[in-house]
Amino acid sequence: MPSAFLAPDVAAFYRAQSVFSDPGALTPLYSGLPDDPAQLARMARDLLIHRLEGPQFGYAVPQDRLHHDAETRYVDDILRIIVERNDAPLTERREAGDRFVGVCRDFALLHCSFLRHAGVPARLRSGFADYFGSDGFHGDHAVTEYWDDERGWLLADPQLTDPVVSGTWKVDFDPMDVPRDRFLVAGKAWQAIRAGDAAPETFGLHPPQEGPMFGEWFVAQDIRIDLAALNKVETLLWDVWGMEAGREREMTDVIRERYDQASLVSVDDVPFDTARKLFAENDRLRTPKTVRSLAPFNGPSDVALRPLRTLR
Repeated sequence: MPSAFLAPDVAAFYRAQSVFSDPGALTPLYSGLPDDPAQLARMARDLLIHRLEGPQFGYAVPQDRLHHDAETRYVDDILRIIVERNDAPLTERREAGDRFVGVCRDFALLHCSFLRHAGVPARLRSGFADYFGSDGFHGDHAVTEYWDDERGWLLADPQLTDPVVSGTWKVDFDPMDVPRDRFLVAGKAWQAIRAGDAAPETFGLHPPQEGPMFGEWFVAQDIRIDLAALNKVETLLWDVWGMEAGREREMTDVIRERYDQASLVSVDDVPFDTARKLFAENDRLRTPKTVRSLAPFNGPSDVALRPLRTLR
């Protein structure tokens, strides 16, 4: 008998595909997929390559793929790119040159799509990992959170399920059960900073000496991304919206108070009804119909999202 409990409405919500995770017309490609979360994570891993992993796999990533693949927001479009490059069944591992060139969010989104198809409640989580280095810096990252009937919600990092990658980073834990002190969801990172238990400059896309993408404002942006993902709006990590929209990096007390409130749901034990209500009712946190994409290679642009389904 299961020893963990998930309310039926919560389970149903996270079993259903989102606009972003739905394979749509390409659902037949999922025929015959396994239902084991670890197998599905490795499948996602073997269909994708991170755009910074070329050297690890001995592959020179073409510029067009480097610049454009990871701008793909929806799983059906990711799948189209994958099968255009190699139309073998999804259970077949691709060589690096046949893979979709993405980022952490894409591994997590495809894994989440597979899990939901298999009837496993799953969601994306945005936060900060300390295992891509040994200097105490917490790098911006996205992982999958999936339901286990015995243990409850577990964090999985499908990107780490290839031994080449886990070996590079000297990972000493099961990628299907990432310790919650190694990956801090965005709200926990914010709370640690606000309590004075962590330095803001130790959180971001990269350390301070490598550029400006770090600090309190960056963690606030991750809370917004995480809150959206908890509501099955799995945007790109560089999609921004709201009053700051990534332009104002000077935090004010009013802004901090907003994220103090939002951080209460961007935590490990998510209060589901509160997360739904906050997202639905706060127009500064809720994802609008058009977002500002701060694409790393292609530059800023305004992007109209596909219409969202009624969040049920």
